[in-house]
Amino acid sequence: QVRLVESGGGLVQPGGSLRLSCAASGTINNLKAMGWYRQAPGKQRELAARITTGGGTNYGDSVKGRFTISMDNAKRTVDLHMTSLVPEDTAVYYCNLDRWYSSAVWGQGTQVTVSS
Repeated sequence: QVRLVESGGGLVQPGGSLRLSCAASGTINNLKAMGWYRQAPGKQRELAARITTGGGTNYGDSVKGRFTISMDNAKRTVDLHMTSLVPEDTAVYYCNLDRWYSSAVWGQGTQVTVSS
């Protein structure tokens, strides 16, 4: 069974930075991509950033230029470096693991709060 464990959330002031990390454990076959999604209160879950095993990246429009995603294929970890944070970035951030021919796996979520 694949499990995802997230870390690094917390409270940060506007303009600050934060790094989220996610580690996958278990037998992982046919890894396609890993990523971070977020869900703010009363809103739908949306893509923050995603990276494929080939290194291709996708970012949500609101985070482009501020967030950077990176992945270690061998260690099965994915990090999200967030800078220039604004209150609108406040959300629960979920790690996601996407596989070929199998269902995606989600982490339990980590809270990020941007507030002065």
